[in-house]
Amino acid sequence: MSDSLHDRIARVIADVDSAAQRAGRTPRSVTLVAVSKTVGRDVVEEAYECGLRHFGENRVQDAALKFSTPLPSDATLHMVGQLQSNKAMHALKIFHMIESIDRKSLAVELEKQAAKSGTIIPVLIQVNIAGEEQKAGCEPGNVSELVELTAHSAHLDLQGLMTIAPLVNDPEEVRPVFSGLRVLRNRLRQQVPTLQLDTLSMGMSNDYQVAIEEGATLVRIGRAIFEGN
Repeated sequence: MSDSLHDRIARVIADVDSAAQRAGRTPRSVTLVAVSKTVGRDVVEEAYECGLRHFGENRVQDAALKFSTPLPSDATLHMVGQLQSNKAMHALKIFHMIESIDRKSLAVELEKQAAKSGTIIPVLIQVNIAGEEQKAGCEPGNVSELVELTAHSAHLDLQGLMTIAPLVNDPEEVRPVFSGLRVLRNRLRQQVPTLQLDTLSMGMSNDYQVAIEEGATLVRIGRAIFEGN
């Protein structure tokens, strides 16, 4: 049996659609971000030709080299890894969305650099729902303060929250992580009615269907697309 990139993309899209339908949502309510950190530009181009339009990278330096020639104008590049404040200016030149704001100092620096260039960048706040010490992300108890700061930053367009679940064999084990982010988002909406926070970026190759069932609007898939396992 063939297992081409096209086949893997089609399989993931079908699973995304099924999970969305199980949750009573339309497939269009979920954005698929292909995390391309392990592959070269040629594979990204092939994935684009297969219909993908959102790509994710973890490192500013790697993305700068890979996308020295920009993607087509209808493609969106997401920063999904931890971002150092001293690379904020460079990140703004490469990425169309920053998903990993996890501290006030980073939000302040991104606002400063975006103001200098006169750009407005869509952002998400990364929350360490699972409380893993080795994972980046704002602690849930500190999210309200970071949300307030980011929401009042003129050049940061706060669109929602992001989390990374622990890697486990059974994705059902991390369902509470995803439901926890959704509950947190809903609580923030009640606290600040003007906040929409429509984007919930959660779910990766091993658990994205559960994440969608729990409300994910954006899933970050690398291995299942580019490695086939």
